[in-house]
Amino acid sequence: MKNRKLKIFTFYLLPFIFYLLLLFSCSTEESRRQGVVSDDLSPVYGDAFITAIGSDVSFMNPILASDTPSGSVNGMIFNGLIKYDENLNIACDLAESFEVSEDGLVITFYLKKNVKWHDGQPFTAKDVKFTYDVLVDTNTKTPYSSSFTLIKELKVIDDYTVKVYYDKPFAPNLESWGMSIVPEHVFKGYDFNDAPANRRPIGTGPYKFESWQTDQKVVLAANPDYFDGKPYINKYIVRIVPDSSVQFLELRNESLDSVSLTPDQWNAYESFFKHYEKYRQPTFTFTFLGFNRQRKPFDNKDFQKAVELAINKKDVIDGVLLGTGIEINGIYPPQSWAYKELPKSEYDPEKALEILASMGFKDINNDGYLEYNGNPFEFTMTTNQGNKQRELSAQIIQQHLKKIGLKANIRIIEFSTFINQYIAKRDFDAVIIGWSTTLDPDQYSLWHSQQTAPRQYNFLSYNNQKTDKLFEDARTTFDVEKRKKMYHEIQDIMYEDPPCIFLYCPDSLSALHKRFKGVKNTPAGIGYNFIEWWTPKNETKYSF
Repeated sequence: MKNRKLKIFTFYLLPFIFYLLLLFSCSTEESRRQGVVSDDLSPVYGDAFITAIGSDVSFMNPILASDTPSGSVNGMIFNGLIKYDENLNIACDLAESFEVSEDGLVITFYLKKNVKWHDGQPFTAKDVKFTYDVLVDTNTKTPYSSSFTLIKELKVIDDYTVKVYYDKPFAPNLESWGMSIVPEHVFKGYDFNDAPANRRPIGTGPYKFESWQTDQKVVLAANPDYFDGKPYINKYIVRIVPDSSVQFLELRNESLDSVSLTPDQWNAYESFFKHYEKYRQPTFTFTFLGFNRQRKPFDNKDFQKAVELAINKKDVIDGVLLGTGIEINGIYPPQSWAYKELPKSEYDPEKALEILASMGFKDINNDGYLEYNGNPFEFTMTTNQGNKQRELSAQIIQQHLKKIGLKANIRIIEFSTFINQYIAKRDFDAVIIGWSTTLDPDQYSLWHSQQTAPRQYNFLSYNNQKTDKLFEDARTTFDVEKRKKMYHEIQDIMYEDPPCIFLYCPDSLSALHKRFKGVKNTPAGIGYNFIEWWTPKNETKYSF
């Protein structure tokens, strides 16, 4: 993204979820800093915002967390040096300003001087240096190191100036500094992976950690010393509600202020939403079926090809999305500048059976299921609890595979357990999951063969030397047209040697209670200016 736009990342699993913190806008209105209370036509302080997520947080440390629930909380607590503005253009966050050398090899960050950590300690350049050091420390269990290992040196010039030197051009260099900065003084003396602050975080963000009841809720309180002004909403409460149907019921009862909607909920009668506004936006997210290439026969790409031929994607998309998304056949959605239109997936069960027969699959005992090299064969598709789209996708795919004699079981697991026990440890046959990718098309960390260690993102163990080289070259090229050509070539190669079975790109569907004012629907979404949301005094629901 070398028109200097930052990445949003989220691991839908959401490598890159920590970039949700970039969605907060800057405002320095003196009246907000002084806590002025005005009439019902102007913003006032008070109330709470209560939302729900499908599974518990794993880490309240943005360097260790790679899942969406953790990102949704960490984004309120921490800041990066830079962020997105409402139009997805790069803007300053903890940095007051920055300079990039003409060759792109040196970035100088000038830091804001009025920033304090939630414990009152000043934020300085030492914290930036500490964050960089833990990111490149091989002992740190982070999936984000690949954006920082290309740095030759990070030099602290003074308390509020940092220079970053790169060995060679790195196209997403600026946007990578949307990574949350963590406090040196809090982690010093602890094992970073197991520090107490991973559960009781101290950040610089608009909300301070208050409490975390495992599998129940996380409570954050407005930071009165936030450098962009105290948020109007006093409390930010995240409840853990694994079942989306229960979330929807609570929405109808107005005990939740906002939730993500499933397509069937989105299409529900409008009377359900008389107190809510609905929002729909395209995403940089795709859902896929991926196989563990460390296990047989999934290490043979012909097996994945046969499975793809047996799946009628139209059935999946029509049955799952109900018109709220599109089929996808590659790693970029249509709104990406790196996108290349690829042929639609082929549906040919007979061809799938031919491929499987050539691999040694045959129904020996005529029970309707194929044996593999004379032995009974079945595999398990695992996905996370609380995502009805993925569960339904698994059910439809299961039926499609049954028609060609493949026995596929379904396992639904709580999300944090799914990520930390199954994905991180590569303990699965196949997964149905998704990525929320970056605006910048650099996906080195997702598909490069050197990114397969525990907690790194290439958990499918995809290995293609041609795409490895192209990902390496593209991220070290500033010229957008040259990069686009490389990404188009990557998509062509992956069409012939796909890392997974791409399924669909869903729209973002959500509902928000109408009592919240100051909400703006922009290219960055509705959450970018959350600190400016407020509720009128006569509509305030919660008091503290």
